[in-house]
Amino acid sequence: MTGIRPFTASDFRERARLHRSDEETKEYGDHRLNPSLRELFLNQKLRDAAVLIPVVDRGDEATVLLTQRSSSLRAHAGEVAFPGGRIDPGDPSPEAAALREAEEEIGLDASFVEIVGRLPYYHTGSGFRILPVLSVVRPDFLLTINQDEVEDAFEVPLSFLMDEKNHVRGSRIWQQKERFFFRMPYLQYNIWGVTAGIIRVLYERLYHP
Repeated sequence: MTGIRPFTASDFRERARLHRSDEETKEYGDHRLNPSLRELFLNQKLRDAAVLIPVVDRGDEATVLLTQRSSSLRAHAGEVAFPGGRIDPGDPSPEAAALREAEEEIGLDASFVEIVGRLPYYHTGSGFRILPVLSVVRPDFLLTINQDEVEDAFEVPLSFLMDEKNHVRGSRIWQQKERFFFRMPYLQYNIWGVTAGIIRVLYERLYHP
């Protein structure tokens, strides 16, 4: 690693470049904190999706751009998420799907986005196999929020998300059993579940000492 400061976009780009995305010796997903669900999660028919992890180049303090889903949605209403969604048959790649969804949801123009890598697939209990796409975003973008899908878009310092002290384990009762997940509360936002799980993978693969 070079002498670049650890939470700049330049350092993130370098870490993503050195990351071996083909070294998928671990299975990532909601089942990591819930081992009893492993077979259920991994044996179900999975739908492919892609999300964009947009690291905004804010000089010495890079940020991560996140969204808060609309409270009117039928699934995961009001939750914090990365821009992204299902991979459509017409999408030439997961990266293209993530960029398309980001533009549809928050108006993030692809010309501001530099794709720099991938994380391993993340399996969810709701039946998705998500490919997280790593990117660096130029800071002079303008967003147009699609209110049907997203209520808010906000930025969180990369240094906050990559600090293990901010990775809190939470739980709730689901289908009469206690299920565990990561939480990363930031200001008024509750980052948890799949989004926090993917952030945890990002930390483990790129930033863990």
